[in-house]
Amino acid sequence: MNLDIIVYGNVTLFDLILVIMIFIIAFIIGKIISINLRRALKEKVSKEHQRSIGKVVYIVLIIIAFMAVLPILGVDPSGIVIAAGFLGLVIGLASQSILGNLIAGLFLVVERPMKVGDQVEVEGVTGYVEDVRIMSTVIRTYEGVFVRIPNETIFTNKIANLVAHPARRVEWVVGIRYRDDADRAVKFIKQVILEHQFTLVNPKPEVFVKELADSSVDIMVRVWLPSTEWYPVRQELLWRSLHHSFQEAKE
Repeated sequence: MNLDIIVYGNVTLFDLILVIMIFIIAFIIGKIISINLRRALKEKVSKEHQRSIGKVVYIVLIIIAFMAVLPILGVDPSGIVIAAGFLGLVIGLASQSILGNLIAGLFLVVERPMKVGDQVEVEGVTGYVEDVRIMSTVIRTYEGVFVRIPNETIFTNKIANLVAHPARRVEWVVGIRYRDDADRAVKFIKQVILEHQFTLVNPKPEVFVKELADSSVDIMVRVWLPSTEWYPVRQELLWRSLHHSFQEAKE
């Protein structure tokens, strides 16, 4: 077969075959990268977002292949590049926040400072992460309110992940009267803490007199709890130490 046959202009049959091969290779590489990217993000984002990211990567590769074959087909890509650049500039200026949220969303997926189900505090909003989307993140507050926060806001501000570490320290103050026995109150609070199934012995709990206030002796309590159980256990320990320490201190 003569591959030097002119098809049109200066484009030969060999050029057309080369163009087809470039597109086939681009399709194959795009599919491979898209599949592997979805696997890498399987545990990080939802299936919908995996597909969206895969499509973006796939389309970018096809565009690169298209720009690469233009000179082979005798088309000057400079005009297309200038037009695309101008169009991109106009779109970019008109949608800076959208682009910023998109880029921030990709960085959040890669860095992964939080995942669905985590308890976090972002920009004064505290609650459970319901969804990490490409453009925004949805947080369900403890009151049951769903709050949508743009990813750019999340990425450029402090994120407090309340359950990223397996253990979390909580503290509270118990006040007793001056005429009560502080030593017995401290001893009893320690006993209440150590008897609870969820309290950790390492790091060691701390119970000590913090301050001699105007109308009470304030006892500081510091204890480490599992991050997933800290709130209900804290409330239970707080009530038990507060309710019984008065009785113990009086005896």
